[in-house]
Amino acid sequence: MTIRYPNGKVFKRETTVKNQRKTSEITYSNRGMSLEDDINETNEYYLQVKKAVIHKKPTPVQIVQVDYPKRSAAVIKEAYFKQASTTDYNGVYKGRYIDFEAKETKNKTSFPLQNFHEHQIQHMQAVLDQEGIAFILIRFSITDQVFLLDASYLITCYLAQKNGRKSIPKKEIEKCGHLVKIGYQPRIDYLTIVEQLYFS
Repeated sequence: MTIRYPNGKVFKRETTVKNQRKTSEITYSNRGMSLEDDINETNEYYLQVKKAVIHKKPTPVQIVQVDYPKRSAAVIKEAYFKQASTTDYNGVYKGRYIDFEAKETKNKTSFPLQNFHEHQIQHMQAVLDQEGIAFILIRFSITDQVFLLDASYLITCYLAQKNGRKSIPKKEIEKCGHLVKIGYQPRIDYLTIVEQLYFS
């Protein structure tokens, strides 16, 4: 199936861990689940215990060509993204709007800034301008560590690319970000950090 952006360019999957992961590369410390799976499970738990309502955003797609090999089956042959995606998740917690992006990396020492797109940065800035809560969750898959980094800090780093910056060192993320506890229920308890950062 071919999926295209509104400008007609063919969509190519980002080379992140969640799209590259093979069976042989699964780390059993996180039960072989991608960061997205873990966050979805966490959000389901938050919803069940009525702590927050946060969901993964659907990606709007325009279907162009469909084949019907059988009456009971349809195969999408070509589709376009109706618009550029913004961030992965949004919702509400204690009356405040929350919006965040989730990324994984196999890199041991830094997180490449090329994993973010300009429209995502602009979207997070717009959320901050409206006094919403915006951040990113970064998983270093080798060590199975997840950090929450405020969007304002990410935006500063992203804009520094003009001066030659290519990544955020892990040591900097450890200093300026917040390590998220990994557990069973919830799996990735990021709202504990959100509570400390934005509600204390």
